Amino acid sequence: MHFLRVLTSIAVFLPASAFAQVTTDGGTIDPAKVERFFNQPGYSPYAGRSYPTAPLWGEQHLHTSWSPDAIAAGTRVGPDEAFRFAKGEEITSNTGQPVKLSRPYDWMVVADHSDALGVMARVIDGDPNLLADPTLKRWSVGMNAGGAAAAEALMEMITLQGLGQIPEAITDPGTQLDMWRLQTEIVETHNAPGTFSALIGYEWSSNIGGGNNLHRNVIYRDGKSLADRVRPLTSFDTEIPNELWDWMEIYEAETGGRVLAIPHNGNLSNGLMFATETPDGKPIDVEWAMQRQKWEPLYEVTQTKGTSETHPSLSPSDEFADYEIWDAGNLNVVPKEQGMLEYEYAREALKRGLALEAEFGVNPFKFGLIGSTDSHTGISSAEEDNFYGKFPASEPSAERSTGNAFDFEGRTVKDWQLGATGLTAVWAAENTRAAIWDAMKRKEAYGTTGPRIGVRFFGGWEFNEQDAQSRNPAARGYGKGVPMGGDLMPAPTDSAAPSFLVAAIKDPFSGNLDRIQIVKGWLDAEGNTQEKIFDVVWAGDRSIDGNGKLPLVGDTVNLENATWTNTIGASELITVWQDPEFESSISAFYYARVLEIPTPRWPAYDAVYFEDAAFGPEVTMKTVERAYTSPIWYTPER
Repeated sequence: MHFLRVLTSIAVFLPASAFAQVTTDGGTIDPAKVERFFNQPGYSPYAGRSYPTAPLWGEQHLHTSWSPDAIAAGTRVGPDEAFRFAKGEEITSNTGQPVKLSRPYDWMVVADHSDALGVMARVIDGDPNLLADPTLKRWSVGMNAGGAAAAEALMEMITLQGLGQIPEAITDPGTQLDMWRLQTEIVETHNAPGTFSALIGYEWSSNIGGGNNLHRNVIYRDGKSLADRVRPLTSFDTEIPNELWDWMEIYEAETGGRVLAIPHNGNLSNGLMFATETPDGKPIDVEWAMQRQKWEPLYEVTQTKGTSETHPSLSPSDEFADYEIWDAGNLNVVPKEQGMLEYEYAREALKRGLALEAEFGVNPFKFGLIGSTDSHTGISSAEEDNFYGKFPASEPSAERSTGNAFDFEGRTVKDWQLGATGLTAVWAAENTRAAIWDAMKRKEAYGTTGPRIGVRFFGGWEFNEQDAQSRNPAARGYGKGVPMGGDLMPAPTDSAAPSFLVAAIKDPFSGNLDRIQIVKGWLDAEGNTQEKIFDVVWAGDRSIDGNGKLPLVGDTVNLENATWTNTIGASELITVWQDPEFESSISAFYYARVLEIPTPRWPAYDAVYFEDAAFGPEVTMKTVERAYTSPIWYTPER
């Protein structure tokens, strides 16, 4: 058994070798040559490398006590403690529990709401200047009292924000800028280039129409000296996304800095996130499409409030589409109307982007896929056995087996529906703000539902089976193709078909791998969007059945004690796949989805740990964790 563990460990940590790179000229590689010495500047296979060799793991969407909704709900973990936790320190949670990550992150963004950033913390602390406002004084009393009084204060705050009647002390631009500069000062103290990157960012939180989630995280490439020069945009200023893009344009023009925006939770937008008209009812046009493609290179496809890759009703042939689905309503649980879902999910938007490109000449939905937690506890926890919920009331306890995560006038979402997800990996050449931001901008990034699965994905025209036998797949990938987030060169001949080199390696703390799939979307000759999923490599002795489906490799989960065994599945998978249905005249995109074997979902751990936990039969107790790469696009010459 110990010998097997050693072998598994060696396989697990292969990214340093299996994902390593050497310089190649992109030509045909003679398999008879010893690859270790192929086209290198010297004996060392690592000398001369200038591109990414390992994914850097992090979080771009965490809220702390400086977010008004978080502190109103009882969060007391602030930005400083949040960064210390991300760097591997043990801290005390909002409910007094010791908590620590299994492994430190490489980078993080604290993305507190720009609306009332840090101000409510001062209200709760009793700042006399702020408590001179009777509404703020009432909120301070209620939030300090906790329980129903705190909930009442929070609901009043949300209601007044929707009515545009927030106290002026909160919306004062001078106060907002002062708090922003205090926030960036904290971020700077945690930035250690080469070791840990603390990126500056905030969440712009448009809830247009009463809970229709159009939120974006704004991520800076820059440090405090530039970020402090322009006040962050708030939803008090505007709730229209293209006006956020205008703000971004102004920021870059005035400072010489760089910013990007990451939308999230299209599944809670009630049909607005990927709509073909703006939220104020104007039809989108070429300028709008150009702005969206420029400013929003990524989309948060999975997080605590649901995974929005696709929906069973949109992808009925996708047997893995029904994963952590939140589709009851918007952020305020206002029910959906017919036709909304198709404008809320990433895969459908990627397909619609191809159609819009045919119309406008530019694809507004040309985004990569990443994941984050959106935790409002100051604690970024995406592992099933270490999940600290959305708000303090959802931190580990027996009560969260029956509690409500959201309750708006009796419209509820249960705590057990929260997902312990997700994380972002970036392929950056060094651990610095600039390198991480640049990887995000070029979409060489991917998301997982929590595990740190290593994934490489390259597209080109010359990949062959020998490339998949290499222990340096990235050398072949960069030498002969483009990485995730890139664009394929035009087809060299009319009869050519693109090939894809895809490799995945398991997280040593999580389940083995079941399979790798490639999801293809395209625009057919009639202008209709299509999709298809290909199982391209898998573990075990299985074959695709007559219905085109590949059965699960198995299930070793023991719910009685919340365990599983890695006696099935694979520690790594790699293959080269060529599209058998390619047509050079048709636009398409491809992304990889990596699936683990089944493992216990977080309620299974609660059920074992808490004797009084009372999860009903409707609760999902197992999960199939996964990774989603950013797509690679093909556009025919016109």
